[in-house]
Amino acid sequence: MHKLPIIRITLAVSCALPVAAAAQEGLQLKPQRALGLTPPTDSEKLPVFLEADRLRGVGEKELEAEGNVKLRRGGQSVFADWMRYEQPSEQVRAAGNVRLEQGGDIVEGEKLQYNLGTDRGFMEKPRYTLTADPQAATATTKPPAKGRFTDADARGRAERLLFQGPKRYSAEQAEYTTCEPGKDDWFIRSATLDIDKERAVGTARDASIVFMDRTIFYSPYLTFPLHQQRKSGFLTPHLGSSSRSGVEVSVPYYWNIAPNLDYTLAPRLLTKRGLQLNNEFRYLQPNYSGEMRVELLPGDRQKNDDERYAVFVRHQQALPYGWQGALNLQKVSDDTYFTDLSTRIALTSQVLLPREGILSRGGSWGQTGIYGLTAHVQRWQTLQADPLAPITPPYNRQPQINFIAQNWDLLRTDFDLQGQYVDFNHPTLVNGRRLVAYPSVSLPLQTAYGYLTPKAGTHFSHYLLDNSTTTLPDATRVLPIFTADAGLIFERDMRIADQRFIQTLEPRLYYVYVPYRDQSRIPIFDTAQRDINLATIFAENQFSGHDRINDANQVTIGATSRFVNGETGIERLRVGLAQRYYFQSQQVFVPGVPLLACPTTSSTASGPVGTPAADLTIIPGGQSAPGPRGHRS
Repeated sequence: MHKLPIIRITLAVSCALPVAAAAQEGLQLKPQRALGLTPPTDSEKLPVFLEADRLRGVGEKELEAEGNVKLRRGGQSVFADWMRYEQPSEQVRAAGNVRLEQGGDIVEGEKLQYNLGTDRGFMEKPRYTLTADPQAATATTKPPAKGRFTDADARGRAERLLFQGPKRYSAEQAEYTTCEPGKDDWFIRSATLDIDKERAVGTARDASIVFMDRTIFYSPYLTFPLHQQRKSGFLTPHLGSSSRSGVEVSVPYYWNIAPNLDYTLAPRLLTKRGLQLNNEFRYLQPNYSGEMRVELLPGDRQKNDDERYAVFVRHQQALPYGWQGALNLQKVSDDTYFTDLSTRIALTSQVLLPREGILSRGGSWGQTGIYGLTAHVQRWQTLQADPLAPITPPYNRQPQINFIAQNWDLLRTDFDLQGQYVDFNHPTLVNGRRLVAYPSVSLPLQTAYGYLTPKAGTHFSHYLLDNSTTTLPDATRVLPIFTADAGLIFERDMRIADQRFIQTLEPRLYYVYVPYRDQSRIPIFDTAQRDINLATIFAENQFSGHDRINDANQVTIGATSRFVNGETGIERLRVGLAQRYYFQSQQVFVPGVPLLACPTTSSTASGPVGTPAADLTIIPGGQSAPGPRGHRS
């Protein structure tokens, strides 16, 4: 037994410097054990390296190798139990555990016939893995790490694989999928499959898409992009029917205009109504992005040939000097557009369409603070689809200006300021303007095992009402607010099912004091009572918005226990329980909503003084999320 590692050596020298000249130029020779030299540009000068347990041959004509055969030439490698290499024609024949590697692709099979010069040949019973071309990789298609299957990879098997030149394959009776090995959730099964890595396009004929061992789609001709890239072409058609619109057929066409632009045209034929054209255009630029969607039905035969349409525009823009802008414009032609033409419950139940523009800017306030300013104009289109259940439109805000400022080290305290100005406009309700300012100061006292945070603030609000819509006078409200938040944190290590967990026990006490102010002569613009859960039960105001601020002399006592994976830090389980105790009855309320704290247990009240809220959250995926709504009994 002997090894002959090198059967031919071709040495090509061009633009070489003499040793003395090289020394003068500062060049040094570096010893290297691996033969990792950059291959010459001329493929005829590439050497072939062959290694095997047994090797025999005839001069410069052919060589036959057996046992752990390895052949390398440039970026190509062939492994097999037996191999014959014909030097003049550069033809390779191999059998037994054949493995061909080239350009990151791996093809394994029973028998191989391959020409190193033309990259043509075939392999029987192949299994293949294709990787993204590093030279063609984009921001969304990165070359995979060595030895790791990524989203940019694809794999499959076939009865026969034809090599048809550099980066081109053709497979017979083939399967193709991008799922990881061992997870064939979906794959394409086709009579012939052509793969062109130069264009990053796959073409399947007589093809079926199999999902969870079920054939869900068939097409005599199917093209698709390789490595998660976008490609122009027809998308999966949609078929359906309804009693109002008849048979429905839609065949979308996707146009990949540029890496940052695309357009989808989806003609939709409704046999009882006509032809609807659905258009979607998306764009992405360094300073702006957005999408525009237009749906047009020129003449609806079910509605007196009326023209029906829908327009949706979303745009985001980065402006000079740190400003940001956004638009959200939605409009439909009539109140029953969604109920007549949409098949999605999320759309048929939609009754409010916003038309809003936002201008915002944020920045730093010293070294420990931030500020933010937002100007917002908002109007609504209200769809009155059911005359028997009319919907009260919400207030238009034209404009709404919000200002926040926070500093976490202002004279050793945390300072917070919330300011707002809104001009509320409504065709049938009270109109007016509201000005709000809420500065507060807190003193966080923290250790590794607990915290105490007293906080004091004053809520200022002023209402300027439109006398043509109400007889209520202008109103001013000043409310001092005091809170104290305290808690402890206990931890212990434990093991569950051979996994290490950290269990916490976090008792918490939250006290709120707000004096009573008569607010019955202040209109309700955007305020409602909050739902009770473990987040809102530890809030200083039980109302959302600024039109009502509850009077309070209350304390909330609760505890939360978490189970955190000790290795990954993922929170797997959270259990919480809290109860609020009222030292005096609340008097501020929203009209039509019963009081939460009432000295009697009559049926008009939601519960007696001091009733609990509970929360249980199980997060198998490791993402924190609020639990279900707490209840009061």
